[in-house]
Amino acid sequence: MKLRPLGDRVLVKPDKAEQKTAAGLYISSGAQEKPQRGTVVAVGAGKLDDDGDRIPMDVKVGDVVIYGKYGGNEVKVDGEDYLLMRDSDIYAIVEE
Repeated sequence: MKLRPLGDRVLVKPDKAEQKTAAGLYISSGAQEKPQRGTVVAVGAGKLDDDGDRIPMDVKVGDVVIYGKYGGNEVKVDGEDYLLMRDSDIYAIVEE
């Protein structure tokens, strides 16, 4: 199945949660924090302004982004977990 977000929405594949501390200790699944970083998988066409013109999106497919811990809605597609969120829920693009 393929998803195409509408408007200013973005589909993000979250990174896996940290399973080890920096000291090498394993973290139980209940104590793991939700990741705040992921990769953009699909992008909507953009929001319409008052004149009916499309506002271009700040992110594109393949961008690694930072988003709010509780931002977006969790969706499952073909057994994979994704987050569907608005463009404005994304705080930054990671440039390496």
